[in-house]
Parts: sequence; structure tokens; C-alpha cells
Amino acid sequence: MKQLKVLVVDDDMINRKLLGAMLKKHPNIGEIIEASDGQEAITLLRDFSDIDMVLLDIIMPVMDGIAVLQIMNADPKLQNIPVIVLTTDESKKTEALNSGANDFIAKPVRENDLMGKIQRLASL
Repeated sequence: MKQLKVLVVDDDMINRKLLGAMLKKHPNIGEIIEASDGQEAITLLRDFSDIDMVLLDIIMPVMDGIAVLQIMNADPKLQNIPVIVLTTDESKKTEALNSGANDFIAKPVRENDLMGKIQRLASL
């Protein structure tokens, strides 16, 4: 399996650092890029054509995760990038999955859950 380039999108810096620390332990994760809101995430996705996966918070200022999913789905260059949604709001799960998310993890994120879902999506 190739080394994955993962975009971590969360408005909370502590969450981004925590996810980064989990990802760095994984041998298949090559590079981690961070964005603090949805608008920044879309810019990075358009600037870097080699992002393999997105970990996406739903509740963020500027542009939320659902809007990011909708923009990604409307863009042929972005619509095939796997997205795992991370949120404290379980009620957003159906909306996120219907908007194109590939999987869902409730916060706080457990490392085993995260790595299992990344492995599964990376092998598709």
C-alpha cells in the first residue's frame, strides 16, 4: 500500500494535533496537511491533486463540513476522494453520509476506530 496524504480539517487546533499524532503512528500515512475550516480545506484540495483522504469535522465556522462535502461531490476532481466525517453531533451522521461522506466517527475519536476506517477506505 502506498503512503497516504491525509487532509485533517477541524476548527479546533487541539483536535487537529491529536488526529495528527494518531496518524503519524501509522506506517501507511506519509503526509498530513491541516485546515482550520471548510473554505481552507477546499482551497487545499484544489491546490494539491494528490490528497488521498480527508478527515472532516462537521461543525466549523466559515464553511461547515456538509458544505465541503457538497462542493467536493460537485467537482469531478474531488468527488472520488474518501472522506471520514468526525463530529460530536450524531444527528449529522445521516446528512453527512447522504452528502457524500464515506464513513463517520463520533468524537472523541478512538485511534483503533480511526485506523480501521482509514485502512478500509484506503484499500478501495
